Amino acid sequence: MDEDYWSAVRGMRLGIADMLQSLTAAEWDEPSLCRGWRVRDVAGHLAVVPVITTWQMMRVAPRAGFDPNRINTVVATREGSRPPEQILASLRERAGARGTARMLASRNALFDVIVHSQDIAIPLGRDFSVPVPLVDRGLQRVWEMGWPFQARKRLARFTLRATDTDWRVGDGPEVSGPALALLLLLTGRKDAATGHLHGPGLASLETTP
Repeated sequence: MDEDYWSAVRGMRLGIADMLQSLTAAEWDEPSLCRGWRVRDVAGHLAVVPVITTWQMMRVAPRAGFDPNRINTVVATREGSRPPEQILASLRERAGARGTARMLASRNALFDVIVHSQDIAIPLGRDFSVPVPLVDRGLQRVWEMGWPFQARKRLARFTLRATDTDWRVGDGPEVSGPALALLLLLTGRKDAATGHLHGPGLASLETTP
């Protein structure tokens, strides 16, 4: 990853910290778009990702049944249960850090922070804008990566086209819309995405997991 990549990640993390700073106590406990996670759990995840190690994640693996998604949830819930001021301090202090556990992968940092910004903002009715070139970069990474989203497999029968970038993949009925909505679709946030999408493939998309 280049310096522009890490500069963008740092800026996003600090922007999310500013948004979190403005939340009420009740909003910290609201459900996020990330299934089973409260807003505070998303914040806790973002604060710990830059410094967590593979060993630290494996320590909670038995409790999570050795399931990677559940491991992530256990860690997020633990970190999210800290007082908001501690979470915010950690997020800001670690905004420029470039490490993470191997199973999370540093090359996922940009799309992770973009998607989680929306996990917080959308259910709270907040607007958190993301520069389109960053979303475009996130789209390409998620489309290529396979697990855990399996976007290429799930959405193989559609043409997906961003209306605000040149990103386009697939061969089938078209589903088009803003890159950010497509990124939410690729990462399993279909309900939040479809209101911003259109095209002949949209009806079939409704029945796609």
